[in-house]
Amino acid sequence: MKASLPYKYITSVKNGKQYVVFDYKDKAGKRKRKWVSTGLPEKCTKKALNEAVEEIVADFADKWNNNQVVFNTAPKKNTEDESEPVVINQELSDFFSEWLTAIKPNAARTTYQCYKRIMERFMKYMSAEYPDVTLANLNHSQIQTFLNYKMDQGLKGSSVKQYYLAIHSAFMWAVKMEILPQHPMDKMVMPRAERHEAVFYNEDELNELFEVFKDHKLELIVHIAAYYGLRRCEILGLKWDSIDFKKKTISIERKVVSDYDENGKPKLFVETRLKTNSTRRTLPLIPHIEEMLLEKKKMDKHYKKLGGKEYSTEFEGFVCCDPYGKLISPNTVTHDFHEVIKKNGLKMLRFHDLRHSCASLLLANDIPMKAIQEWLGHATFNITANLYSHLEYNAKVASAETISRVLGAKKEDTPAESEQSAKTETESGKPAPKKSNSRKKKKDTPAESSHPTAV
Repeated sequence: MKASLPYKYITSVKNGKQYVVFDYKDKAGKRKRKWVSTGLPEKCTKKALNEAVEEIVADFADKWNNNQVVFNTAPKKNTEDESEPVVINQELSDFFSEWLTAIKPNAARTTYQCYKRIMERFMKYMSAEYPDVTLANLNHSQIQTFLNYKMDQGLKGSSVKQYYLAIHSAFMWAVKMEILPQHPMDKMVMPRAERHEAVFYNEDELNELFEVFKDHKLELIVHIAAYYGLRRCEILGLKWDSIDFKKKTISIERKVVSDYDENGKPKLFVETRLKTNSTRRTLPLIPHIEEMLLEKKKMDKHYKKLGGKEYSTEFEGFVCCDPYGKLISPNTVTHDFHEVIKKNGLKMLRFHDLRHSCASLLLANDIPMKAIQEWLGHATFNITANLYSHLEYNAKVASAETISRVLGAKKEDTPAESEQSAKTETESGKPAPKKSNSRKKKKDTPAESSHPTAV
């Protein structure tokens, strides 16, 4: 919606047709909504829809500026192009479609697709179990029943929590836009997500992993993931202009995600909008990775010359391209990584767990948690601490030693002290004197110590 104007508008689909929906307030401050048909079906070209929307919005703006917008509260029957009071007795499918349209411009592609899938599954369940429910009469118990159903299907608490957050976000928007007077999930409690215990490789296991991926098309990708702890999408988003061989730096500036185009076909999308501000970072170029990158750059030139016109240039300039110039897809990384470690009998873990492996090795070598947060690009320190605090054993040992020393706990003899004690006993023939940490007994009173008791 266009928040800078005295009115707002979005495009929405209703009964298989495209509409422009205006949202504004009348002279009494009461919220109104006006549906204007574009005359286009739901499935139309983006160009045609944009042209129709521009024409309708320009016409509405002209009427608004000339005080010609009708503020009546009793619209004519069967007429969409009339001012009307906000009606919350809306079909759920229409509402979710409206919400998804509103958030799409500001939502990350992966977030939007996740929300869309969740709403489709929610609507499928509601249509089967509560076919007559509308936005107006939806209540928290029906939503809770849906979440319980997903739990019964075997979904983990963390997955059900994502369903809860997506649905909650939709109704939060409805309250903010004054479509609903109150949030239907206010009485609900967020599902508890189980603590995720990160799986990781140790140093020996990583070296074994590097061996099995030698000369594989994912070799460089695997090494970058292990050394830098980059996310899959961040590695695939690396371009040669992100690597400064003179200043010895590597910058994370973009990502590559997989989605579907307007025709429903799989497509790779390059995005410069990253997960958080912390995700965009510049790191030192590790010599080992630098050598691999230089070799890869050399081979890319060779393959391009060898392939000639057959060599793909769609993703020219990207680091993670195959010998044919095609960018390696996220799904290929996941699939091939799993197949290789399974074939070679290595401990099973996800590609993303190489990120955890990087963090665990840094922690094991006494790198501070704050430095690891910046290395991995986590938005907050808490995210890093929650994931890896259970691995920070050296810090716990130091804490135990400190509290023991401060509180004066009894210390066990060290091996050296025990050896010296035994040596003294052997040489003198008498037991070595024992150290005592116990308090001295309180002395007797002078009277008792100076004079014997009379018989």
